[in-house]
Amino acid sequence: MTAPPDPAGEQTAASDERLREEQSASDALLRPVRPLNAFEDTVERLLQTIRLGVLQPGESLPPERDLAGRLGVSRDTVREAIKSLGDAGYLVSRRGRYGGTFLAESLPTPTTGDVAFHRAEIDDAVRLREILEVGASRMAAQRTLTAGDREALWGRLIDVRGADPEDYRRLDSRLHLAIAEAAGVPSLVPLVAQNRMRLNELLDCIPLLPRNIAHSEEQHEAIVTAILAGDADTAAQTMAAHVWGSAALLHGFLD
Repeated sequence: MTAPPDPAGEQTAASDERLREEQSASDALLRPVRPLNAFEDTVERLLQTIRLGVLQPGESLPPERDLAGRLGVSRDTVREAIKSLGDAGYLVSRRGRYGGTFLAESLPTPTTGDVAFHRAEIDDAVRLREILEVGASRMAAQRTLTAGDREALWGRLIDVRGADPEDYRRLDSRLHLAIAEAAGVPSLVPLVAQNRMRLNELLDCIPLLPRNIAHSEEQHEAIVTAILAGDADTAAQTMAAHVWGSAALLHGFLD
Protein backbone atom coordinates (compact mmCIF):
# COMPACT_ATOMS: atom_id res chain seq x y z
CA MET A 1 0.00 0.00 0.00
CA THR A 2 1.43 3.37 -0.99
CA ALA A 3 2.11 5.74 1.90
CA PRO A 4 0.25 9.07 1.73
CA PRO A 5 2.28 12.18 0.89
CA ASP A 6 3.96 13.85 3.84
CA PRO A 7 3.18 17.63 3.56
CA ALA A 8 5.81 18.50 6.17
CA GLY A 9 8.43 16.53 4.29
CA GLU A 10 7.50 18.11 0.99
CA GLN A 11 7.72 21.58 2.56
CA THR A 12 11.14 20.82 4.02
CA ALA A 13 12.39 19.50 0.68
CA ALA A 14 11.13 22.61 -1.12
CA SER A 15 12.80 24.83 1.48
CA ASP A 16 16.08 22.93 1.12
CA GLU A 17 15.89 23.23 -2.66
CA ARG A 18 15.32 27.00 -2.39
CA LEU A 19 18.34 27.34 -0.11
CA ARG A 20 20.48 25.35 -2.55
CA GLU A 21 19.36 27.58 -5.42
CA GLU A 22 20.11 30.73 -3.42
CA GLN A 23 23.54 29.40 -2.44
CA SER A 24 24.30 28.53 -6.07
CA ALA A 25 23.28 32.02 -7.20
CA SER A 26 25.32 33.58 -4.41
CA ASP A 27 28.39 31.54 -5.40
CA ALA A 28 27.98 32.61 -9.04
CA LEU A 29 27.67 36.32 -8.18
CA LEU A 30 30.19 36.58 -5.35
CA ARG A 31 33.15 35.50 -7.46
CA PRO A 32 36.65 37.05 -7.54
CA VAL A 33 36.79 40.63 -8.85
CA ARG A 34 39.33 42.38 -11.08
CA PRO A 35 42.24 43.77 -9.03
CA LEU A 36 42.42 47.17 -10.78
CA ASN A 37 38.85 48.07 -9.77
CA ALA A 38 38.48 46.03 -6.58
CA PHE A 39 36.22 48.52 -4.79
CA GLU A 40 33.91 49.24 -7.73
CA ASP A 41 33.61 45.57 -8.67
CA THR A 42 32.90 44.62 -5.04
CA VAL A 43 30.07 47.18 -4.94
CA GLU A 44 28.70 45.78 -8.21
CA ARG A 45 28.79 42.17 -6.94
CA LEU A 46 27.00 43.09 -3.71
CA LEU A 47 24.38 45.11 -5.61
CA GLN A 48 23.79 42.18 -7.95
CA THR A 49 23.02 39.87 -5.03
CA ILE A 50 20.62 42.50 -3.69
CA ARG A 51 18.85 43.56 -6.88
CA LEU A 52 18.52 40.01 -8.24
CA GLY A 53 16.83 38.88 -5.03
CA VAL A 54 19.55 36.49 -3.84
CA LEU A 55 19.37 38.40 -0.54
CA GLN A 56 15.92 39.10 0.87
CA PRO A 57 14.95 42.32 2.74
CA GLY A 58 16.18 42.06 6.32
CA GLU A 59 18.52 39.14 5.53
CA SER A 60 22.12 39.35 6.69
CA LEU A 61 25.17 39.49 4.44
CA PRO A 62 27.85 36.83 4.84
CA PRO A 63 30.62 37.84 7.28
CA GLU A 64 33.28 40.25 5.98
CA ARG A 65 35.95 37.54 6.15
CA ASP A 66 33.82 35.22 4.00
CA LEU A 67 33.03 37.95 1.46
CA ALA A 68 36.69 38.97 1.23
CA GLY A 69 37.72 35.38 0.54
CA ARG A 70 35.04 34.78 -2.08
CA LEU A 71 35.67 38.08 -3.88
CA GLY A 72 39.45 37.86 -3.63
CA VAL A 73 39.82 41.30 -2.01
CA SER A 74 40.92 42.65 1.35
CA ARG A 75 38.54 42.99 4.28
CA ASP A 76 39.16 46.76 4.11
CA THR A 77 37.76 46.79 0.56
CA VAL A 78 34.70 44.81 1.66
CA ARG A 79 34.24 47.15 4.64
CA GLU A 80 34.42 50.23 2.39
CA ALA A 81 31.93 48.73 -0.07
CA ILE A 82 29.50 47.86 2.74
CA LYS A 83 29.82 51.36 4.22
CA SER A 84 29.17 52.95 0.81
CA LEU A 85 26.06 50.84 0.27
CA GLY A 86 24.95 51.64 3.81
CA ASP A 87 25.30 55.35 3.11
CA ALA A 88 23.31 54.83 -0.11
CA GLY A 89 20.46 53.16 1.80
CA TYR A 90 20.88 49.55 0.67
CA LEU A 91 22.36 48.07 3.84
CA VAL A 92 21.99 48.61 7.59
CA SER A 93 24.41 47.65 10.36
CA ARG A 94 23.33 46.42 13.77
CA ARG A 95 25.44 45.95 16.87
CA GLY A 96 25.13 43.42 19.62
CA ARG A 97 24.91 39.66 19.92
CA TYR A 98 22.70 39.33 16.85
CA GLY A 99 24.34 42.18 14.99
CA GLY A 100 25.82 42.28 11.54
CA THR A 101 25.10 43.84 8.16
CA PHE A 102 21.59 43.38 6.79
CA LEU A 103 19.75 44.22 3.61
CA ALA A 104 17.46 47.20 4.21
CA GLU A 105 13.76 46.39 4.45
CA SER A 106 12.98 49.07 1.83
CA LEU A 107 15.52 49.61 -0.95
CA PRO A 108 16.16 53.00 -2.57
CA THR A 109 14.98 53.52 -6.13
CA PRO A 110 17.57 54.90 -8.60
CA THR A 111 16.67 58.47 -9.62
CA THR A 112 16.15 57.67 -13.30
CA GLY A 113 12.85 59.55 -13.68
CA ASP A 114 10.73 57.76 -16.26
CA VAL A 115 13.74 56.23 -18.04
CA ALA A 116 14.71 52.58 -17.56
CA PHE A 117 18.32 51.77 -18.36
CA HIS A 118 19.27 48.32 -19.58
CA ARG A 119 22.59 46.49 -19.70
CA ALA A 120 22.82 46.79 -23.49
CA GLU A 121 22.39 50.57 -23.33
CA ILE A 122 24.99 50.96 -20.58
CA ASP A 123 27.43 48.68 -22.41
CA ASP A 124 26.94 50.61 -25.65
CA ALA A 125 27.82 53.92 -23.97
CA VAL A 126 30.75 52.46 -22.04
CA ARG A 127 32.24 50.55 -24.97
CA LEU A 128 32.09 53.64 -27.16
CA ARG A 129 33.79 55.53 -24.33
CA GLU A 130 36.51 52.87 -24.21
CA ILE A 131 37.15 53.16 -27.95
CA LEU A 132 37.27 56.97 -27.83
CA GLU A 133 39.05 57.68 -24.56
CA VAL A 134 41.55 54.82 -24.43
CA GLY A 135 42.61 55.77 -27.93
CA ALA A 136 42.74 59.45 -27.00
CA SER A 137 45.00 58.71 -24.01
CA ARG A 138 47.37 56.64 -26.12
CA MET A 139 47.57 59.27 -28.88
CA ALA A 140 48.06 62.11 -26.39
CA ALA A 141 50.99 60.25 -24.81
CA GLN A 142 52.54 59.65 -28.24
CA ARG A 143 52.47 63.35 -29.19
CA THR A 144 55.00 66.03 -28.38
CA LEU A 145 52.83 68.36 -26.33
CA THR A 146 53.46 72.08 -26.11
CA ALA A 147 54.05 73.76 -22.76
CA GLY A 148 50.50 75.17 -23.02
CA ASP A 149 49.05 71.71 -23.67
CA ARG A 150 50.86 70.27 -20.67
CA GLU A 151 49.84 73.13 -18.40
CA ALA A 152 46.18 72.89 -19.47
CA LEU A 153 46.08 69.13 -18.89
CA TRP A 154 47.63 69.38 -15.43
CA GLY A 155 45.37 72.29 -14.54
CA ARG A 156 42.25 70.27 -15.37
CA LEU A 157 43.59 67.47 -13.16
CA ILE A 158 44.05 69.86 -10.24
CA ASP A 159 40.55 71.26 -10.74
CA VAL A 160 38.81 67.89 -10.48
CA ARG A 161 41.02 66.73 -7.61
CA GLY A 162 39.59 69.37 -5.28
CA ALA A 163 36.05 69.45 -6.67
CA ASP A 164 32.99 69.75 -4.44
CA PRO A 165 30.43 66.97 -5.00
CA GLU A 166 28.05 69.27 -6.89
CA ASP A 167 30.84 70.25 -9.31
CA TYR A 168 32.48 66.85 -9.66
CA ARG A 169 30.76 65.58 -12.83
CA ARG A 170 31.35 68.88 -14.66
CA LEU A 171 35.04 69.12 -13.75
CA ASP A 172 35.58 65.42 -14.38
CA SER A 173 34.12 65.90 -17.87
CA ARG A 174 36.45 68.86 -18.50
CA LEU A 175 39.47 66.72 -17.64
CA HIS A 176 38.41 63.97 -20.03
CA LEU A 177 37.77 66.51 -22.78
CA ALA A 178 41.24 67.99 -22.17
CA ILE A 179 42.73 64.53 -22.71
CA ALA A 180 40.81 64.27 -25.99
CA GLU A 181 42.11 67.71 -27.02
CA ALA A 182 45.68 66.62 -26.19
CA ALA A 183 45.32 63.75 -28.68
CA GLY A 184 45.54 66.37 -31.44
CA VAL A 185 42.56 65.12 -33.48
CA PRO A 186 40.03 67.99 -33.57
CA SER A 187 37.10 65.84 -34.74
CA LEU A 188 37.60 63.53 -31.73
CA VAL A 189 36.61 66.18 -29.18
CA PRO A 190 32.91 66.53 -30.17
CA LEU A 191 32.58 62.74 -30.24
CA VAL A 192 33.95 62.48 -26.69
CA ALA A 193 31.70 65.37 -25.61
CA GLN A 194 28.59 63.68 -27.03
CA ASN A 195 29.46 60.37 -25.40
CA ARG A 196 30.21 62.15 -22.14
CA MET A 197 26.78 63.79 -22.08
CA ARG A 198 25.20 60.38 -22.49
CA LEU A 199 27.36 58.90 -19.73
CA ASN A 200 26.60 61.76 -17.36
CA GLU A 201 22.88 61.06 -17.76
CA LEU A 202 23.62 57.58 -16.45
CA LEU A 203 26.10 58.66 -13.78
CA ASP A 204 23.72 61.28 -12.42
CA CYS A 205 21.33 58.44 -11.52
CA ILE A 206 23.74 56.78 -9.09
CA PRO A 207 25.22 58.08 -5.84
CA LEU A 208 28.68 59.60 -5.63
CA LEU A 209 30.68 57.14 -3.52
CA PRO A 210 33.64 58.80 -1.74
CA ARG A 211 35.86 55.71 -2.11
CA ASN A 212 35.15 55.57 -5.84
CA ILE A 213 35.96 59.28 -6.19
CA ALA A 214 39.26 58.75 -4.37
CA HIS A 215 40.08 55.81 -6.66
CA SER A 216 39.13 57.85 -9.74
CA GLU A 217 41.45 60.64 -8.62
CA GLU A 218 44.32 58.15 -8.33
CA GLN A 219 43.57 56.90 -11.85
CA HIS A 220 43.23 60.45 -13.21
CA GLU A 221 46.67 61.35 -11.90
CA ALA A 222 48.20 58.13 -13.26
CA ILE A 223 46.69 58.79 -16.70
CA VAL A 224 47.82 62.42 -16.89
CA THR A 225 51.27 61.58 -15.52
CA ALA A 226 51.68 58.82 -18.13
CA ILE A 227 50.57 61.15 -20.93
CA LEU A 228 53.05 63.83 -19.85
CA ALA A 229 55.80 61.21 -19.57
CA GLY A 230 55.05 59.84 -23.05
CA ASP A 231 54.12 56.41 -21.65
CA ALA A 232 51.36 55.43 -24.08
CA ASP A 233 50.81 51.89 -22.78
CA THR A 234 50.32 52.96 -19.16
CA ALA A 235 48.04 55.83 -20.20
CA ALA A 236 45.85 53.52 -22.28
CA GLN A 237 45.76 50.68 -19.75
CA THR A 238 44.89 52.97 -16.85
CA MET A 239 42.17 54.70 -18.86
CA ALA A 240 40.66 51.31 -19.74
CA ALA A 241 40.56 50.35 -16.05
CA HIS A 242 39.04 53.75 -15.24
CA VAL A 243 36.29 53.29 -17.84
CA TRP A 244 35.33 49.84 -16.60
CA GLY A 245 35.37 50.92 -12.97
CA SER A 246 32.56 53.36 -13.78
CA ALA A 247 30.83 50.65 -15.82
CA ALA A 248 30.81 48.30 -12.81
CA LEU A 249 28.95 50.87 -10.71
CA LEU A 250 26.48 51.69 -13.48
CA HIS A 251 25.63 48.03 -13.97
CA GLY A 252 25.39 47.47 -10.23
CA PHE A 253 23.00 50.33 -9.56
CA LEU A 254 20.99 50.56 -12.78
CA ASP A 255 20.54 47.31 -14.68
